Amino acid sequence: MRTWIRYPVMFVVLVLLQVLLFNQIHLGGFLNPFMYVLFILLLPLSMPRYAVLLLSFFLGMTIDWFSNSPGLHASASVLMGFLRSPVISLITQKESEQSDYPGLQQTGWRWFLTYAVFLVVIHHLFLFFIEVFSFENFFRTLLRSLASSVFTLVMIFLSQFIIFRE
Repeated sequence: MRTWIRYPVMFVVLVLLQVLLFNQIHLGGFLNPFMYVLFILLLPLSMPRYAVLLLSFFLGMTIDWFSNSPGLHASASVLMGFLRSPVISLITQKESEQSDYPGLQQTGWRWFLTYAVFLVVIHHLFLFFIEVFSFENFFRTLLRSLASSVFTLVMIFLSQFIIFRE
């Protein structure tokens, strides 16, 4: 029962934080944290792939609606949701017992760091390159997406220590 309450509350809180707080942060034009991706990262590992894709799309469209961006976050979120399962398979050892909840406390810092870095960097690279839709300023866009990825990852790890302790 607690799971059925956790995820809708997490969805609403992360969307509100993203729209009201994090969308207002533009440090030097390079740092744009996208904390809403934490919702996709923390979905249960046993969740069917179609459900992850639907939730990723709905989350991205919600952010797009509030941010007035035509499908940018939806497409990046769906890509992240799509690649989530292969990344989990790539980094998880078959012999180990894995918690269904992929939080830092349950999976350990090494697994969670690898998991989060892969998916957040992929999300940010896709989002920023689809936003400019050009390779004209390739290195500027690359620097912007990597800097934002690092900032987002720091915020995600802080949230795991402060809020999502279990």
